[in-house]
Order: sequence, then C-alpha cells, then structure tokens
Amino acid sequence: MDTLDHVIRERAYHLWLAEGCRHGAADAHWLTAEREILASTLAVDITPAKAAKRAPAKPRVRKRAA
Repeated sequence: MDTLDHVIRERAYHLWLAEGCRHGAADAHWLTAEREILASTLAVDITPAKAAKRAPAKPRVRKRAA
C-alpha cells in the first residue's frame, strides 16, 4: 500500500505544480490523483464527464402471459 500512496502523492504534487502551486487545494489534488491512478490501474475510465454521457437505462417492460 505504501507504493500506491507514494504514486498518488507524486501525481498530486504534479497536479499542484501544474496549477501554479496554489495552496489550499491539497484534498482536491489528492482525490484527482487517486482517481487517475486507480482508473489507470483498473483500465476503466471513471471520470464524471464520461459517466454523464452514458445513455440512460431503458425501462424493462414485462410481457403478460396469454
């Protein structure tokens, strides 16, 4: 688990640098980094934008027996 924390910490640091070293957003950087790392590990895109673009599920229709 230490390795995962280290990778997330490094990614969060790079996000912090990319935003101009803005203080007060450590939690947001950590969560973004964690989401990116875990998504790449699972090879699944779990970003909110992708989830919002999915088509809604169609309602199931039961056929009545004759």
